[in-house]
Amino acid sequence: MRAPQRQHGYTLVEIAIVLVIAGLLLGGVLRGQEMATQARIRDMINDMNGLGAAYHFYYDRYKALPGDDPRAAARWGAALGAKSGGGDGVVSGRYMEPAPIDPTLGAFTVDNSQNESLAFWWHLRMGGFVFGPSTGVGAATQPSNSVGGLVGVQTGGLNFSSLIVCESNVRDKIAGAVDTQMDDQRPHTGLVRAYQQAVPNEDITGKTPSGTSYPESGAGRYVICKTL
Repeated sequence: MRAPQRQHGYTLVEIAIVLVIAGLLLGGVLRGQEMATQARIRDMINDMNGLGAAYHFYYDRYKALPGDDPRAAARWGAALGAKSGGGDGVVSGRYMEPAPIDPTLGAFTVDNSQNESLAFWWHLRMGGFVFGPSTGVGAATQPSNSVGGLVGVQTGGLNFSSLIVCESNVRDKIAGAVDTQMDDQRPHTGLVRAYQQAVPNEDITGKTPSGTSYPESGAGRYVICKTL
């Protein structure tokens, strides 16, 4: 007669150990994701606060708005190809304006009706207030934010009439946290306001803020703006 075969399996102790290890690994992944989210929130807040400081430092030094500065070309000269703004005290253009095509910036027109929102970055970079190139297309291009959107400026939008800094493609959870930490947790009031995008880097000119809260569905993306 053949001896009965022994059934091999996991003991309750072994199963418990596996479950504990799996729980630790899952907890580590979730904590890592939350740390990444917190880092993006902090980066966005630093972007907005840092740009506000650079803007005010520029104005204090040159008594003009970056982008709208009518003396930029005379100050920095032809060597850098600097373009002056129109000098009317308003920054023309939209936060998400396309970057210049001409690599020499020779055909790049800056005046009271267009492109001062791009020259804004060029003037700050030439003044040494923000990091980036001072010549070529990159000089007049908005920086990217930590969530793959743009950091840009424009006058008006979302019921603001002043100059605002905007960040696009921001997940609902991050947008809500930024507004909570900087303002009043509401996308339609205060110093921080938001618009729910239908397309990436959406134009907010003439638009009003979206809703009275930030539903965390995971699907919403926002342009979030703060007055400078």
